[in-house]
Amino acid sequence: MIVGICIVMTVAIAIFFLTLRENKVRIVGRDIAAEDITEFVYTRSSSSYPPEYQRYHFYLKEGKYQFYFEKREGLTWPLRESDITCSSFIDLSEEEWGEFLNYMNSGEVRKRTPDIEAGGSAPCLYLYWKDDEAKYQEFSFASLKEQQAFESFCSQLIMSHNESQGT
Repeated sequence: MIVGICIVMTVAIAIFFLTLRENKVRIVGRDIAAEDITEFVYTRSSSSYPPEYQRYHFYLKEGKYQFYFEKREGLTWPLRESDITCSSFIDLSEEEWGEFLNYMNSGEVRKRTPDIEAGGSAPCLYLYWKDDEAKYQEFSFASLKEQQAFESFCSQLIMSHNESQGT
């Protein structure tokens, strides 16, 4: 009987520690090195009237730092590619990429948990890095203030790009 109780307790403890490991929060700058970040996707989408969709995508491609932004506007939901009103690919300098990484610093990355019933306009944020296990990608900024500063940074990148393109 005592052996059976010991086995049950050992299994329970093992399950507990496996669950803790699975739910581990990773911190950018502590558990994930900023220089290992390869991609970040920020999407805000809402089915309200009128519906809205905004995406910021930072990524590393063939050794170059890239930024893609897209805005969709329309009268029906879901918005489609034909509803894109503004989009562009921008090559980033090392300084701009470094500034982007600063906004990621101290952010938390959790296990990805898709929730199709969540809805709403809250942004979906996913972070990818070298040796990413493809489980821990759901990102949250260190604070709301940091998220707002990131959004302003993205707007500035877009405005600078538009000015340089004469648009």
